Amino acid sequence: MVIGVPKEVKQDEYRVAMTPAGVMALVQRGHRVVVETGAGAGTHITDEEYAEAGASLAPVDQVWSQADMIVKVKEPQEQEYPHIKPNQLVFTYFHFAADEHLMHAMVKSQAYCVAYETVEYQGTLPLLTPMSEVAGRISIQEGAKYLERPMGGRGVLLCGVPGVRPATVVVIGGGVVGVNAVKVAAGFGARVYVLDVNLDRLRYLDDVLPKNVVTLHSNPGTIREVLKEADLVVGAVYVVGARAPVLVSREMLSLMKPGSVIVDVSVDQGGCIETTKATTHRDPTYVVDGVVHYGVANMPGAVAYTSTYALTNATLPYVLKLADQGLRALHTDPGFLKGLNVGQGKVTLEAIAKQYGYDYSTPESLIATTLAMA
Repeated sequence: MVIGVPKEVKQDEYRVAMTPAGVMALVQRGHRVVVETGAGAGTHITDEEYAEAGASLAPVDQVWSQADMIVKVKEPQEQEYPHIKPNQLVFTYFHFAADEHLMHAMVKSQAYCVAYETVEYQGTLPLLTPMSEVAGRISIQEGAKYLERPMGGRGVLLCGVPGVRPATVVVIGGGVVGVNAVKVAAGFGARVYVLDVNLDRLRYLDDVLPKNVVTLHSNPGTIREVLKEADLVVGAVYVVGARAPVLVSREMLSLMKPGSVIVDVSVDQGGCIETTKATTHRDPTYVVDGVVHYGVANMPGAVAYTSTYALTNATLPYVLKLADQGLRALHTDPGFLKGLNVGQGKVTLEAIAKQYGYDYSTPESLIATTLAMA
C-alpha cells in the first residue's frame, strides 16, 4: 500500500502524523510512504530523517494523488477537500459533530473516513487518550497564564502564597482530560473541584487524588454553586462521536467572578460551555460577560514535539494494520470498526447521521459489502 503523510495546514498546527520510526516500520513491511516536503518541520523532524527512514519526499498534490491511505493529525481543511479521492482511506481526527461543512464534504468525497476519536479497545479510546492527556495538562498551563492580570484575568496565582488562598479550579468531567487537568492543578496547589455524573468514577478519583481535590456529583445545581467560587473552569466533557452537552449556559456566566477564566477542551466536539467558540493559538481568547474564554481547538498542537510522539506511539499499530490488511483490518476488529464514520458516501456513525439528517448505515454492512465486491 502507498501511505501519504501531508503537512498539516490547519492554522498553528505543528504536529505531524508520522515519525521516521513509523516510516521505517511501514517500509520494512513492504509498503511505500510518501511524505510531503517539510511535513515534520513543526516538530523539528527534517526531510533528511524521513528519507533516511525510507520515505519518498514529494509536493502536496503528489502525496494525495499517489496515496491509497492518507494519515493526518487534524481533520481535512477546505483546501484539502479537492485532493481526496473516492475509495481513499483517510485516517485522522475528524470530530464531525462540530463541523457540518466537513461532514458534507467527506460524504461527497466517497472516501473512507476512519476517525481516531471513535476507535475503541476494551472500553477505552486508545487514539484519543494521548491527546486528551496532553490537552488536560495544558489546559491548566493555559488557564494559569490567562488568569494573569496582563492577559485579562483576575491576577490570581494558582498556588497562592502563605497568607493568601490559592485559586479555585473547577473541572467538569472526570475522564482522561479531566483527570489530567486535576493532577496538574492539584500539583500546583490549587483548590480543585472535579465533577462527574458517574459515582463509581468519583469514588475511584476520591481514593487516588490528593486531599486538595474535592469530588462532586455533576448536576445543574452543583455546577451553579461551584461557578460562584471558580477562578478557572475547565470543560472536559466528551461523548463518543456526538456533540458535547452544554452544561454551562450563558446565563450562568453571571455567577462567575470578573476576570475568571474558562478553558473548554470540549471545543472539538462543540464545547460544553454555551459561549464557547473555536479559537486559534494565534488569537486564543475572547471575553464574554467579563469571563475570559480560551477555545483553541487544537490545544496539543502547541506542544508539537510531545504531542506528535505521544500520538504516533498510539496510532502506528493501527496504521500498520490498515496498511497490511486494508479495510479487512476493520472487518476483523470490532473496536477498530467503530472508527469508521463515513465511507462510500454513507454515514456509519449513528450519532452524526442523526445530527445531520443522513440515513445511517451500519459499518458492518458497509465493510461486508465492500469486501464482497473487491
